[in-house]
Amino acid sequence: MRILLADDHEMVRDTISAYLESEGRAAVVSVADYPSAMKALDAKGPFDLVLLDFSMPGMNGLDGLTDAMRSHPGQPFAILSGTAPNRIAQEAVEAGAIGFIPKSMGAKSLVNAVRFMIAGETYVPASVMQDAGQEAETEFTKQLSQRERQVLTGLCYGRSNKEIARELDLQEVTIKLHVRTLCKKLNAKNRTQAALIAKDAGFE
Repeated sequence: MRILLADDHEMVRDTISAYLESEGRAAVVSVADYPSAMKALDAKGPFDLVLLDFSMPGMNGLDGLTDAMRSHPGQPFAILSGTAPNRIAQEAVEAGAIGFIPKSMGAKSLVNAVRFMIAGETYVPASVMQDAGQEAETEFTKQLSQRERQVLTGLCYGRSNKEIARELDLQEVTIKLHVRTLCKKLNAKNRTQAALIAKDAGFE
């Protein structure tokens, strides 16, 4: 198995690479951002599988996936994430990804998932798809715009304005405005309280 792993967290890259090399006997090329992944694909591809971190620099969420598939037709891509909402898994597969892997997966499960995808099957953990299906409209979410929900998801995961801005491909000042609006709508004193109110309401 030849695998390209793109993730901006060194510890994640090292851990997943070690899993795949020791448990799966895979040859892993690892890079730290989206542009490096595209360069590696051009220079060393195709790979049996390319794992792209959903929120790494340059990725711009599913836009990066779409661009990568357009540039490298026939190359299997999967999304890797520790923070993306579960609905992203469904959207990624609908966009053409061959799978979605949470970073919380254990070594054996990860290796099995990779083998499954390399065999040509689509892989998304059942728990993720189940949770994604439960993300229905509620009285709480009805008061929020789509963008406000995305920002609130970031707050619930403890992400900074800068991190949320990068993931949503927006300016940091725009995120600050959304946070201010969210606090007003939820009667929260600050971002932390807004996240707690959201979690109490069953959001994400």
